[in-house]
Amino acid sequence: MVSSLQRAVSVEAEPFGVKSFLPIKKMAQHGDQWAQQYRDNRPFPHIGIDDFFDDDIIRTVVANYPGEYDASWDRRFLDAGTYEEQKLGLARLEDFPPYIQQFVNALNSRVFVEFLEKLTGIQGLIPDPYLSGGGLHMIPRGGRLAIHADFNTHRELRLDRRLNLLVYLNHDWQEEWGGALELWDKDVKTKEKAYLPIANRIVVFTTTDTAYHGHPDPLTSPKGKYRRSIALYYYTNGRPEEERSADHTTIFKMRPNEVRRRRVLDMMKPFVPPIVWQLPRLFRK
Repeated sequence: MVSSLQRAVSVEAEPFGVKSFLPIKKMAQHGDQWAQQYRDNRPFPHIGIDDFFDDDIIRTVVANYPGEYDASWDRRFLDAGTYEEQKLGLARLEDFPPYIQQFVNALNSRVFVEFLEKLTGIQGLIPDPYLSGGGLHMIPRGGRLAIHADFNTHRELRLDRRLNLLVYLNHDWQEEWGGALELWDKDVKTKEKAYLPIANRIVVFTTTDTAYHGHPDPLTSPKGKYRRSIALYYYTNGRPEEERSADHTTIFKMRPNEVRRRRVLDMMKPFVPPIVWQLPRLFRK
């Protein structure tokens, strides 16, 4: 008998109902408990939940997740080698493998959005059809994402960014490879929480101008072993007065005693053709 995972590797996926992707019973049974944890967690409202989805669903998502040269990844942050972030991104839903399209649609469905509203206490959440800054993220050995607070306004929709959902997809991930999502206090003086990006772990957190997070140390995973995730962001039309600020892009911060080792390279980039920065990766193909 062929397993669902084996079928999925070359899937032209059958249509599945939204609820078939979601742990409906678990969401109902644990919703109140998770909501309390969300409110109480520091340094800002958030929660990490392990084994959230059915294991077969995550294994099928992983089996269909595109490799570095299997999709039209946005390579700007990787090939440019900026100090703050080095990653591959894919934000066009129509370019996702069909099964992952359906998975993402389930996470943007009314059923799941209502769960997020109950979990976080944020009402009127709106999913992002553009997946701006989100979608599929893949980070290779040496990649990192500096500590930052997220942009606060959706450029096209003019809505307020309120919530991040991260779904991690890394089986057999080793702690010594790094890549843990770090949550820092509002002054970026103390790291208060860290979550390894292990498969079937989700992290949900409220986004404000002081919700500082990232995985700031370069990955030491083996060559060809990527840190894979799905990132979805949710918005509202307006936000509490105490959270309002002028529109801004991502706000990067340095950790205590952090040294910006690539300062000279970054200064050279405006004067060097982009192909020069891509040559090392071209020779590694």
